[in-house]
Amino acid sequence: MRTFLFSLQKLDRRIIFLGMALSIFIPLLFPFSLPFRVSKEVQATYDQIEALPQGAPVLISADFDPSSMPELWPFFQANLHHMFANDLKPVFLTLIPTAPPLVWPEIKKTADLYNKEYGVDYAFLGYKDGKELVIKNIGQNIPQQFPQDYRGNPISSLKLMQGLKQAKDFPMLIAISSGFPGINEYVLQIQGLYNLPMIGACTAVSGPDYIPFFKSKQLLGLSMGIPGSAKYERLVQEKDNVQSFSSSGAQSLNVLSLSHVYIILLIIVGNLSYFLTRDMEEEDGSN
Repeated sequence: MRTFLFSLQKLDRRIIFLGMALSIFIPLLFPFSLPFRVSKEVQATYDQIEALPQGAPVLISADFDPSSMPELWPFFQANLHHMFANDLKPVFLTLIPTAPPLVWPEIKKTADLYNKEYGVDYAFLGYKDGKELVIKNIGQNIPQQFPQDYRGNPISSLKLMQGLKQAKDFPMLIAISSGFPGINEYVLQIQGLYNLPMIGACTAVSGPDYIPFFKSKQLLGLSMGIPGSAKYERLVQEKDNVQSFSSSGAQSLNVLSLSHVYIILLIIVGNLSYFLTRDMEEEDGSN
């Protein structure tokens, strides 16, 4: 026992790294489902969208890039299914230049699953440079800021966009944000100015910054990082009329949970072996 405790303090780092690799790959190779509780912020997100009447237009800003996809993609994918399953009419745009090649194929694929017609049931306005200035202009005049959609069609030719001239013409705004520009700028430039109902989805590191917005009701719902995406994904998948889609959020959450458990166990074992062997070393020293 004594030898074993001392060996734990000198454990080869390659064994530690191997254990971490296994904690990551096992949930990916052998998917399983860990129980989790849906937070009030995510439940509010789901409930607010459920409360929208059929046919209601929703403005969605998909502001993420490949580096933030692991945290925000599951929310975006689940949100697409939620929109189309509820017969809502989403209008997408982005403030991130690398986003269109990521989001447009998924929008088109999901819309086809639900037999939705472009320009009537959904639209993608594309990317526009300008950051916070673009957000301000979206609040004032959408056709002026986006005279054409991502496919090159004049905005005026889209049946869905008739009567949707400003952000306040939409009953809800959803900002899926990896940073700047994103939720904070939308709250300052649009939500606060027009009192527009708004939902946010952000990375985990940004979550604490936006909780005050949720508590003040400036955000009616908030999803934070992989845990938030996984919880929202689970709620959407439980709907009867939702087409099946991959549980990437839950799978990522399992990887995150198992790797955290592994790190905690290492800390516990390391501290126990240290304190137990310290007493043994003191006894050896006294002898």
